[in-house]
Amino acid sequence: MATLRDIRRHIRAIRNIEQITRAMQMVAAAKMRRAQARVAAGRPYALAMEEVVADIAKVGKEYRHPFLSKREEGPGVLILVTSDRGLAGSLNVNTLRAAHSYMLRHFGPRYQVVALGRKGVDFSRRMQLQMLHHRIGLPDQVSSEDIRPAVEEAVRAFLEGGAREVVLAFPAFRNLLTQVPTVKVLVPVPPRSSAEGPQTEGDYIYEPDARAVLERIMPAYLEAEVLHAVRELQASFFSAQMVAMRNASSAAGDVIRELSLTANKVRQAGITRELMEIIGGAEALHASQR
Repeated sequence: MATLRDIRRHIRAIRNIEQITRAMQMVAAAKMRRAQARVAAGRPYALAMEEVVADIAKVGKEYRHPFLSKREEGPGVLILVTSDRGLAGSLNVNTLRAAHSYMLRHFGPRYQVVALGRKGVDFSRRMQLQMLHHRIGLPDQVSSEDIRPAVEEAVRAFLEGGAREVVLAFPAFRNLLTQVPTVKVLVPVPPRSSAEGPQTEGDYIYEPDARAVLERIMPAYLEAEVLHAVRELQASFFSAQMVAMRNASSAAGDVIRELSLTANKVRQAGITRELMEIIGGAEALHASQR
């Protein structure tokens, strides 16, 4: 059985850990609120961009941009959005599992990766996947300039490398306790189904012409989707980290209470043993004096 000194040392160590997890919980909570606000502010633009591009994919006739044409052959390109750090429960694991499962079903194990986040980079290296581009250390207030090189590499792989699809994987933020691993095809642009809302009739009128407009809007569409995915990741990460740190702090408190109870029992046992030794010694001394 551990000594009282060992138990007290263990309690001090766990109490220090509890202080760290509580501090991390508070930091994550503050960052989560700001990340949620950025997601809420950017979601309408991302949805509107999806609607416009999906309508173009359905009704555009003047000029068929390569992003609107399906291909039967070629590798898949995965834009993998993960966090740089852990301590967020199963957030990254669930995203990596969902993305890898999708790519295996459609393209086999040798697909190409554009990785945003250290966890995605480590996963790609561990699985020996071909990384076209990677970025670590995205700022909390991410902007289009931060993710543009990744988008340009994905566009280049599709237009020049013969890729069949560009797929985006990220954890979608729903609420504090729910982050959904999401895998969606960005290119070729899927047309909207009738269940997704009113459909555009007829065709668009392009100025100056369809080619010039589509060659500007299609990369901007990819950029908007990836930027929104990174913001969703940040809100999901800080939410998951806050919950994980709250659970860790609660578990540390439970362990401290159990160890404190054990320490009291060990202390009481030691006092009882010392008393018995004193009583035994007194009786032996009394017997020797008779």
